[in-house]
Amino acid sequence: MSVALIDYGAGNLHSVHNALKAAGASDIAVTADPDIVAKADRIVLPGVGAFGACAAGLRGISGMVEALERRVLDEGAPFLGVCVGMQLLATRGEEHGSHAGLGWMEGVVRELPATQVHVPHMGWNDVTPLAAHPLIAPGEAYFLHSFAYTGSGVLAITEHGGPVTAAIGRDNILGVQFHPEKSQRYGIALVERFLSWRP
Repeated sequence: MSVALIDYGAGNLHSVHNALKAAGASDIAVTADPDIVAKADRIVLPGVGAFGACAAGLRGISGMVEALERRVLDEGAPFLGVCVGMQLLATRGEEHGSHAGLGWMEGVVRELPATQVHVPHMGWNDVTPLAAHPLIAPGEAYFLHSFAYTGSGVLAITEHGGPVTAAIGRDNILGVQFHPEKSQRYGIALVERFLSWRP
């Protein structure tokens, strides 16, 4: 089983690669090649940084968005987006202006309100599923973000001055706001479930 870990200049690739290996993946391609993505059994989109820069980096690879849409949306390959990789599934992000996302999920990524809590939201926090999903279990995961998704397909929340989206998805698509690669056993268990997922 092949896993394409997309390298578009905006991901914690080394740590995510290690998490995939720890979860049992052996055929992992860290790649910016749309042809490899188009043939992969599973696809992982990491992401660290600003929404607009990450969206521009992904779109800057000729043919990559088209390969993703064909392989994930049309052909149903299991997809995992991590942190900003999850946020890019949204219609748009509002970090330093308004930027178009992939539009796979109907939603917007907005800044967390700095009311009585610290922003960025950083550290361990509970993941509370809102409905049964084969990949999302209750537990504690590691978060590091200042912007959060609001919209359709919310699968789990966490609490940080109010409910904050922790996971989104539909069909063969899953996105998590937390970092599985930094979430120790909880994160590795999620990646294990992703590797055996048959949506």
